[in-house]
Amino acid sequence: MDQVELTLTGIAHGGSAVGRLDGRVFFVTYALPGETVIAQIDEDRERYVLAHLVEVLDASPNRVGAPCPYFGVAGCGGCQWQHISYSTQLELKSEIVCDQLMRIGRVAAPTVLPTLPDSSGWGYRNNAQFTPALGNGLGFQAASSHDVIAVDKCLVLHSLLSDLYTALDIDLEGLTRLSLRCGAESGDRMLIFETEDDFPPALEVDLPISCVLLLSDGIHVNLIGHNHIIETVMGHTYHVSAPSFFQVNTPQASRLVEIVLERLNLRGSETVLDAYCGVGLFATHLAEQASLVIGVESASTAVEDLIQNSVNFDNVEIIEGPTELVLPELDIELDAAIVDPPRTGLDRFALDALADLHPERLVYVSCDPATLARDIQRLTKKGYGLVDVQPVDMFPQTHHIECVASLVAR
Repeated sequence: MDQVELTLTGIAHGGSAVGRLDGRVFFVTYALPGETVIAQIDEDRERYVLAHLVEVLDASPNRVGAPCPYFGVAGCGGCQWQHISYSTQLELKSEIVCDQLMRIGRVAAPTVLPTLPDSSGWGYRNNAQFTPALGNGLGFQAASSHDVIAVDKCLVLHSLLSDLYTALDIDLEGLTRLSLRCGAESGDRMLIFETEDDFPPALEVDLPISCVLLLSDGIHVNLIGHNHIIETVMGHTYHVSAPSFFQVNTPQASRLVEIVLERLNLRGSETVLDAYCGVGLFATHLAEQASLVIGVESASTAVEDLIQNSVNFDNVEIIEGPTELVLPELDIELDAAIVDPPRTGLDRFALDALADLHPERLVYVSCDPATLARDIQRLTKKGYGLVDVQPVDMFPQTHHIECVASLVAR
């Protein structure tokens, strides 16, 4: 395929640098705004072109050398921004959020605050999924194909998991996926196996860890140790089962909780909705500041965790079920609400029902600026105004962006 020379002028949601040539928009991976590059065309879609970096002719002063040997077009696809200085990564993330809010959300002048940094930008992930690589070893999917790149070390893994990964000696026959999890504060470590035939692999363990087999029907079977880890955030302890979601960056999860509590500004008498509440990261903190917290969660294992995590609170009501089905049936007056939906954003039925319940204050925790912007546009039409958006860097060295948006009813 053809190669082109072009100058890049911006950054796109998804992490690619953006430039224009012959009236078309080019999205170039592993490049930076302000650079002149040679790019290889990967897909020509008439109105826009997807490409990857071949050579930098004029480098940005914000370009740095990637410390990971697996980073780049032919390497692991887990990180996309190791070539960008960390301070610039933070600036670009705020810029992307602002752009999405203006273009998709139709917010004329959104207040997007500077992205809150991770303490170092490295060694933060408390959860990682590995796949057997062709030949031998474990690894991650390649950036430009479905191939798996075997890796000896991952620089964004928490040290507890990095040490565990180095010590692994596992029979890979029949293994389809291996997940590593840890409690960054508790020190708990866990291996979660997924296999072709639901039979556990042969393994020897000399470390104090838990091992769980996740069956194809979603049931998790305890092999060694416990079927959960313990994590602590801002003084609250969480029981997190093997299949349950928890934020991958524990220190930044604390920042999320702080921002949510600050934006809701509860006085103690409020009824608060926590939708898509998971194991209760926010619910348990809200329970200390509200009269009643209503938690809605569809994943049964997360609900079981939530029951245990909220056992010391008599003002937490738990409803198991999809948010889009629960909210239309919820007959209660809400003062405030927090929603933390998956990357796809709020289901339309959930959004309509939430707007009908009309909480005065609404906090939206999002891991995708595009769906956040789409939903803010819908909420604006339903009578809400956007106050501000606070990006939090949960995923350094990647283009992924976590945000906390604050809205109020007009």
